[in-house]
Amino acid sequence: MAAEDRCHLNGLAMQEGRARYVTAVSQSDVADGWRDRRGDGGCVIDVASGEIVVAGLSMPHSPRLHNGRLWLLDSGTGYFGYVDPEKGNFERVAFCPGYLRGLSFIGNFAVVGLSRPRGNRTFSGLALDDNLAKADSDARCGLMVIDLKSGDIVHWLRIDGVVEELYDVVILPGAVRPMALGFKTDEIRRVLNVGEPGALVPN
Repeated sequence: MAAEDRCHLNGLAMQEGRARYVTAVSQSDVADGWRDRRGDGGCVIDVASGEIVVAGLSMPHSPRLHNGRLWLLDSGTGYFGYVDPEKGNFERVAFCPGYLRGLSFIGNFAVVGLSRPRGNRTFSGLALDDNLAKADSDARCGLMVIDLKSGDIVHWLRIDGVVEELYDVVILPGAVRPMALGFKTDEIRRVLNVGEPGALVPN
């Protein structure tokens, strides 16, 4: 191991408290080599065996185990899907108009984070550009809720303004009034909660 960002290992799926699968942008073994393989060098690695489970991905992200399947985001193409271990294939379920990062599940639904690609070499020249053009769409920042049975996008949230990238998505079961506060402004000093903190979570 060398701290040279060779393969750009960027995602981890846990199973029963242990690392089970990881995603990497490439299998490169030279410093910064992953950048030359962004289009189709991505892979999923079985942590226990060290074997490649699936290859040929484009900047894969956010591997997650849910309902007996390994799900992930093929971010360089804009597709959400799962790995078929028998075939060693990535099975596409839904196209989402953005660079995908962040994946969480609630029941039979997936929540996927979308980002606008940064205007630099890392995000240029990917299949995502062509897929957006085919869909007559621009990349957006936001969330998409996908029905795992049908592959339909059943709900979405667009995020406009200064936020252009999301890095992860987490479901907060039972949260009634979630909020996010930044640390760069003084708004955190003026937040007012009404009621006991326990009242924010239903019994």
